[in-house]
Amino acid sequence: MNRNVWCMGFGFFSVCMTFAQSTLIKGIVKEALTQHPVINVRVTIEETGQTVRTNQLGAFQFISHLPLGEQTLKISKDGYVTKRYPIVVNENQEVNMDSITLEKDVSSLELYTIILSDDALNEDSNNADNISGLLVSSRDMFQKAVAFEFSPSFFKVRGLNSDHGTVLINGIEMNKLYHGRPQWSNWGGINDVMRNQELTWGLSPSRYNFGGVLGTTNINLRASQSRPGFKITYSSSNRSYVNRLMATYISGWSKNNWSLSLSLGTRWGHEGYQKGTLYESQSFFASIEKKINDKHDINFLTIYAPNKRGKSSPNTQEVYDLKGRRYSEYWGYLNGEIRNSRIKDVKEPIFILNHYWTVSPNLKWNTNIGYQSGRLGNSRLDYSAGANPSPVYYQKLPSYALSDPEGPNYALAYQLEQRIITYGQIDWSRIFDANLTNNTSGLNAAYGLYEDRTDDKQWTINSILSSKLNEHIQLNASVQYKTLISENFAEVINLLGSNVGLLNVDPFNRYQYDAQNPDRLVGKGEKYRYSYNLFGKVISGFGQGQFNFKKIDLYLAGRITQTKYQREGLWEHSRFPGSSSLGKGREWAFTGIGIKTGLTYKFSGKHILNINTGYITKAPNLQNIYTNVRENHDVVKHMVNEKVMNGDVSYHFRSPFVKAKLTGYYITIDDAIDVSGYYADGLSASGRIEDNRTSAFVQEVLQGINEKHLGLELGIEAQVTPTIKLKGASSVGQYTYNNNPNLYLTSSSFTSADGTVAYGKSYLKNYKIAGGPQRAYSLGFEYRDPDNWWFGATINVFSNAYLDINKLIRTSNFYLDEDGLPFNNYDEDLARVLLKQEKFNPYIVGNLIGGKSWRIGDQYISAFISVNNVLDNEFKTGGFEQGRNSNYKELREDLAGPKQVFGPKYWFGRGATYFFNMNIQF
Repeated sequence: MNRNVWCMGFGFFSVCMTFAQSTLIKGIVKEALTQHPVINVRVTIEETGQTVRTNQLGAFQFISHLPLGEQTLKISKDGYVTKRYPIVVNENQEVNMDSITLEKDVSSLELYTIILSDDALNEDSNNADNISGLLVSSRDMFQKAVAFEFSPSFFKVRGLNSDHGTVLINGIEMNKLYHGRPQWSNWGGINDVMRNQELTWGLSPSRYNFGGVLGTTNINLRASQSRPGFKITYSSSNRSYVNRLMATYISGWSKNNWSLSLSLGTRWGHEGYQKGTLYESQSFFASIEKKINDKHDINFLTIYAPNKRGKSSPNTQEVYDLKGRRYSEYWGYLNGEIRNSRIKDVKEPIFILNHYWTVSPNLKWNTNIGYQSGRLGNSRLDYSAGANPSPVYYQKLPSYALSDPEGPNYALAYQLEQRIITYGQIDWSRIFDANLTNNTSGLNAAYGLYEDRTDDKQWTINSILSSKLNEHIQLNASVQYKTLISENFAEVINLLGSNVGLLNVDPFNRYQYDAQNPDRLVGKGEKYRYSYNLFGKVISGFGQGQFNFKKIDLYLAGRITQTKYQREGLWEHSRFPGSSSLGKGREWAFTGIGIKTGLTYKFSGKHILNINTGYITKAPNLQNIYTNVRENHDVVKHMVNEKVMNGDVSYHFRSPFVKAKLTGYYITIDDAIDVSGYYADGLSASGRIEDNRTSAFVQEVLQGINEKHLGLELGIEAQVTPTIKLKGASSVGQYTYNNNPNLYLTSSSFTSADGTVAYGKSYLKNYKIAGGPQRAYSLGFEYRDPDNWWFGATINVFSNAYLDINKLIRTSNFYLDEDGLPFNNYDEDLARVLLKQEKFNPYIVGNLIGGKSWRIGDQYISAFISVNNVLDNEFKTGGFEQGRNSNYKELREDLAGPKQVFGPKYWFGRGATYFFNMNIQF
């Protein structure tokens, strides 16, 4: 009996000893300056990819399937400097890392606030459609270079617009149905609560949705997910706004299991770097979370960030030579104050309700409801009964006087030159005088200020499931329903001294905008020019499997989406009577699919190979469905889904001292559609335009566009000493049109029954796709002193940026005369010269940044300043050919003159600019 008891006791003691001596890696992560625990830190064993996160005490541990021998422990969190620790794991022994500290990466945190509030708001310009906000949450060397160094030059990753990526807030997709891009300004000015972001780059698997070829970013705004505290931030800049003030409070969990996050912000400025560009913005954010029990959490958040900013104009080379790169034609002085005629005004509050259900430790279910409403307005001057008020209208420039058919008028050219040099802004006083004169005669207003309005109401409901079947297999799935009601109209916002109103009639061809209320005079606050609704519905399902093993990781994901669009005309246009413009049109439906797969092969902890490939079909964006959406129900002929194929291969090298990533990619986009509007002159459509004219305001429809994007990306960092880091990045790409798509024009001025004129193929193949530099290189260093100050510098080189070509000029219209026959003097060699795409000169941008942080008692203070383009170099970042010279004869004559009258319009980069930031944390 005693022997049995002794054996049982010995066995029990042996089991306890074995358990006590089990293999274990554990530690605690604290903030270097405050010594507070840092939660939600990613701790990764790089050799195997195993990852855990720190809890509320900053603690972490690995307890199963641990590799033995020499390993590297990676400690990382967005907003902190990543660290790597070499460790040795022995069987049945414990590795205790109880003194890990992380320093705040102030440069990355605060530069993020510049990117979103600076250039990403002006998205009605393709040149500003960068995706810096998608990239900034990543720790990848190349992606950080894109966000902080390349984006100010409107660099586009892989030559793609941001509608190829997806942005989520607490799981709710924020990309707009109209153009497919996120409206960054909807959450501008609350940067201090936007830190928690999860980025999956490219086709890499995301647990939230399928994403696009530029990946998925989920911004986590749960009230409990940020470190408690109070923070006040002040910033000053000469870029977009002049001043910014923010205050943020995060409570942490209360005794009753409530958590609260609040943020208030304001940004303002009389003008930014471009003259006359006012900036006014307020921001409010609130997130409240309730822990019902261990399985259920509910979070409600709201964001309201109304913002108003004055736009700046693209300019011809002639205007640039006279007025410089800070000039904008959109403003003038009224009663001694600057007044901009083109204001972008955004007021679109966001409401999101989230339910988080932890069914089991390995099964999580997240259901979300999002609602967004509000208004987006873009103002402009109406001159339907007056002369063009633009100070740089072509007849007011020296080039017009020099191109007189009877010979150059040098006296007039000099007068025009002096007029624009000394003033050259909108003459508001003259506009008011013209309207006051019309008042005395009882005439309608010659000028007015109106706003193109879009008032959206959008609901999004989705449910996201994440299941970990075992150590090797994880499944993700989601379903989503999105519905949009978009009211679109123009509204008169100022009659500029008139007491009669604007006449609601097309001034070019006298068509009634609202045929059921003909010759109506429109007053302030009333609808004008057009009124219609757009409806959109999207239902999608997504499924994904991830399979992780010691040497190889695999994933396979699929998506199916049904998209429906419909237009409802609220006015009857007299050119398109009855049901062709009034009432609800046909509902258009598209079914899209997506499939992607990839693998990661780990040769060792230092050498990793990653391969991804995918095929996506998706509906055209709503803005490219209707050919003349303001006037009728007509849609693009023979519409089909856009098709995207993508493949990329990446090689990663990482050691405690050097990190590098080299990626090669190949992307094709087929059957894309582009609809744009402009004033065209020199149309070879005699007999097909009213009064046999050769000019009209047209909508250009380009369909069946194929694109090819290929290139290499490199990012590298070297920690040469504990305080000095060298970094470099490069992108070498080639983005070209890959076919000759079909082109036709629509216009209410065309005499054909459907208001269209076909021009056949537009010969675009091998022309470069415009949209920033296709090659970019960055080289720099950072110095971080142990005494909590730091300094950095980078040199960036950009090249291979191209002018956006006019597609109509590359059709048969270019060589056909008004009689439909080729020009008698058409010279093919000269034509090739005229049609050659302009390539911008390469340029260099140098940036400096530095900062310092202090701890005073319980307060943490940090400050930094950055200077961009420190050498004040001048360069072009983009531009487009005008449509006024649409044929060989007119373009040749224009280029033969002393100065081109209808030359391309360019966007010019900013000169030397600064950004200063200081914050105090309690």
